[in-house]
Amino acid sequence: MNPIDLVVTVCAVLSPATCEEQHLVFNFAGSPTQCAMAAPPYIAQWVGDHPKWQAVRWRCEYPHPNDKA
Repeated sequence: MNPIDLVVTVCAVLSPATCEEQHLVFNFAGSPTQCAMAAPPYIAQWVGDHPKWQAVRWRCEYPHPNDKA
């Protein structure tokens, strides 16, 4: 399996206009489209661990080698 970035846009429950992107490392052996279809259980786990946030959209992309971790 190769790491792929699961990019989740989350917004604050009490302030829906306050949004940010969270980059989660997702080990997945498929395309970004397949990753996005398989992601909801992992997003649900993240939201369960961060109850002040709600996920509004997500996408998967291959990591960019020049990005800092």
